[in-house]
Order: sequence, then C-alpha cells, then structure tokens
Amino acid sequence: MAKKIIAVNAGPRHGWNTDTLITEASRGAESAGATVERFDLFRLEKYTGCISCFGCKREKNKGHCICRDGLTPVLDAIRASDGLIIGSPNYLGELTASFRALYERLIFQNLTYNVDTPCCNAHPIPVLLIMTSNAPDTAYLDLVRGYQRTLSGFVGPTEVLISGDTLQLKDYSKTDWPWFFNAEAKYSRHETVFPQEMAKARRMGEELAGRTV
Repeated sequence: MAKKIIAVNAGPRHGWNTDTLITEASRGAESAGATVERFDLFRLEKYTGCISCFGCKREKNKGHCICRDGLTPVLDAIRASDGLIIGSPNYLGELTASFRALYERLIFQNLTYNVDTPCCNAHPIPVLLIMTSNAPDTAYLDLVRGYQRTLSGFVGPTEVLISGDTLQLKDYSKTDWPWFFNAEAKYSRHETVFPQEMAKARRMGEELAGRTV
C-alpha cells in the first residue's frame, strides 16, 4: 500500500516561496510512490489555536484534540498518515499565526504531563519542516531548532529546510523598499540559489516518503 503523506502550507501566498518548496517536497514524495494530501491553512474554515480545554487529557481522548473546527480534518489526516510536510514563512521573527494554531493543537494533544511517558503519540511519523524568510538562512536557527526538537518529541523525527533571503516581489521598482533590500541580489539569488533549494526540497520529500519510524 502506498504511503500517505500530508502536506500543510501555513503561508498565504500562492505560487511563492513557501508554497513552491512544499509543492516540490510533495512531488518528491510522490516520486517515491507516496500519495499526498494537501491543506492550505489560509483557505480553511474558521479555526483557532489550542483553547486549553484539557479534553485531550482525558483517558478516552488521549492523542486527540476534541475541539471541532477547520483544523479538525487536518489533525485527523496527520494522525492517520505516514509522514508530514509542513511549511511556513517567517513573519516578524516567528512562523505564521496559522502555523502556530496547528502546532499548538498538534503538540498539546500528545502531551501527557507524565514524567515517565511525556508523549502519548502511538504513531510517530517523519516530518519535514520548511521555513522561508527574507533574512539570511542563519538568522532564525534557534527558532527552527526549537520547533524541530518539539516536533521530533511529539510527532516524529523531524528534518528541516530553511530558505532565507527570499524574493518578496517580482518588481521592487514599484516600491520604496530598494533602500532596505538589494533588489538585484534578491533577483539573482532567486534565479540561482532558489532552484537548488527546490531540488533539495524534492530530495527531502522523496527521503521522507522512504523513511520509517
């Protein structure tokens, strides 16, 4: 049976950096024989982050967020999958609010507060976390490593792909931003380095589909 991979886009811009890298990682997974189901968080019905109801701490609900909203199908799909590809741009030094909402719900449902068995996830899966940013690749390493550790502990072993110094616009001349950004350098990087990151995303998606936990 083909493996089922869930791809989640926590960015709002169709066809841009985050969306493109998630698409390439998904193609890599499909090339390895997996099927991919995709969710775009900015296009879902209304949802929230964790509401701290503690329903997932009851024995009968362990590992299941009981809050029913637009994220419920995403959480259900991840729980039944063989791997997760999730990507977000970095806005103001953090991943998007949409990413955080899913992250809170995904992690907290598996947190037990039991020192001996802190995680009740009976079905760990490999994860690929993608972050795009206008800043250099190394600017948010501590942030991404923190997410990597937590996802590894509560969802499954997590690999990371960071794409920094990304192109924001097709034409910077229509803005007053060039004094802040080197537009020509942005264009050049998008033409030379970003295709390499796309290829890396494909490889990582293929590897994720081949991994077992």
